[in-house]
Amino acid sequence: MEYMLFICTDPDGEDAAPGDLTTEQWGADVDARGAWKHGDRLRPVEAATTVRRRGDAVVLTDGPFAETREQIAGYDVIEAADLDEAVAIAAAHPMARAGRIEVRPVWPLDAGD
Repeated sequence: MEYMLFICTDPDGEDAAPGDLTTEQWGADVDARGAWKHGDRLRPVEAATTVRRRGDAVVLTDGPFAETREQIAGYDVIEAADLDEAVAIAAAHPMARAGRIEVRPVWPLDAGD
């Protein structure tokens, strides 16, 4: 099953601890296991545009969809047997300590409910 990892900043996050993987090491490890599908960093929220439709009007707003100190800084899509494996992969990511990672199953459009 595919899982989306939302890589989020956290102003209260911690610095890396001895033995923690770097982002490059984490990526190489997950890729070597065949679990990494794709991912990338995102430009800062200042580059975001939020799109809404209200009636016939398209309303654009500069910036993120929510006012928050945390920001989605990147994403990774991984393949994991189950949520436990996806959580283990996410827990090894450096941003699990420095920020936070939301793990969410991908819900393909052709999968029904």
